[in-house]
Amino acid sequence: MKRILLRSGKSPYDAVPVEEALHQDVFATNSGNLIFSDATHKILETPRTEVVSNGIRTDVAAAGRINEEFDAFVVPLANAFRPSFEAQLRRLTRLIGKLKIPVIVPGIGAQTGLNYNPARLKPIEPAVREFVSAVLERSASIGVRGEFTEKYLRDMGFNDVEVIGCPSLFMYGERLDVRKRAESLGPESRIAVNGSHSAMRTQGLDPVVRNAHARYPHLRFIGQNLSDARQLHWRDLSDPNGTVTEMPTHPDHPMFREDKVRVYIDPVTWIDDLRGFDFSFGSRIHGNIAALLAGTPATVLCGDSRTLELCRYFGIPHRQITKLPADLDPAELYAEADFGPLIRGHQERFERFTGFLTRNGLENTFTHGDGGAAHEERLRSLAFPPGVRPWNDADVASLTTRFGFLQSRITELSTENVQLKRELTRKPKTVKLTPGPAGTSGRSVYRLARRAVGRPLRKALQSGRQ
Repeated sequence: MKRILLRSGKSPYDAVPVEEALHQDVFATNSGNLIFSDATHKILETPRTEVVSNGIRTDVAAAGRINEEFDAFVVPLANAFRPSFEAQLRRLTRLIGKLKIPVIVPGIGAQTGLNYNPARLKPIEPAVREFVSAVLERSASIGVRGEFTEKYLRDMGFNDVEVIGCPSLFMYGERLDVRKRAESLGPESRIAVNGSHSAMRTQGLDPVVRNAHARYPHLRFIGQNLSDARQLHWRDLSDPNGTVTEMPTHPDHPMFREDKVRVYIDPVTWIDDLRGFDFSFGSRIHGNIAALLAGTPATVLCGDSRTLELCRYFGIPHRQITKLPADLDPAELYAEADFGPLIRGHQERFERFTGFLTRNGLENTFTHGDGGAAHEERLRSLAFPPGVRPWNDADVASLTTRFGFLQSRITELSTENVQLKRELTRKPKTVKLTPGPAGTSGRSVYRLARRAVGRPLRKALQSGRQ
């Protein structure tokens, strides 16, 4: 039995309660990450291969254990070549540098503007070079998302670069069936829309969503950020994203109050829900890939190179978000969307992807297993939480789960606090405690927890009485 360590927030088989999932941040701030990591897990799972999730945090000290217990380390990444990811990329490089097993990267991307100008990536070039060099010392090639990333790495002198797209669209292997179920969209159509905070605030998506909300009573916004989910479930606005009132996940937004917003913890429930929609559009690439996997037509509004190159590679209908009219009707996007290139080229792209895996010593379930049948059956046997929805009421059931989780966290923190105090009493008296944040000295764990969650709880309770 070959054992593969997979970098992913959690295993597809981990049905984590909503409160715990948000506390642990199982999708590394963006639930779209689980779309491609779950797909990779399913693809690599065969009768001769066990896949184990290691979580998102990079523990360099675990290199020895990884060498002893695993036969390969697979690292699916999205737009990892960007300035804000440099620190994480360097930690991954340090870990990979200590590994003696193959390290395979299936589908990494660089992020810049729609003009594909790599100038903004110049400061992180040393980190990118070190990472790619470390990977290529332990694999036959590195898989990238599209044309821009391929040229970016080849211009650095790396030749073993293969364009393979993203594993997410191969979740069902060579099978991909996307078709329009209606000739056109109308007031009764069920439409899903998605978008990032920057797309809503600065790239013109806000008026498009507002107009669609007015035209289509069954419009639903699907958020992806951890802050989105915390706003829905806890009404927590402490994150900087909490200032973006244009986002439908914000408690002040009319779609929030109308219960027309969701965030999904698990791809299986996300994809299943999207099967009931007529169309999906927005700036989130994996939000729309989730729709395509569900067989639902989708159009991506591209705002940068990472989404543009992936749409071009797969033949996904798309527009540049910077060129959208404010009064854009989703019906127009639906009417012009052509899924012929996506469907006709899928078989060839799938074979290119599995060829990449083979050249890097990895089997796949579609060639060497049951096509993922056992995986799907196991998923169906599990009870995953439904999509996170807006907390607009104060009924006993909604309060019970939230207060139950808070009580358990207070108990855990209190126990840890007692243990830390015991350890400190055994230390020499010369040891000085590092002061905490200003104003927290002498406060109990209970008071700190109450301060952290009290405001959103009070706001929710007040809302429920209105």
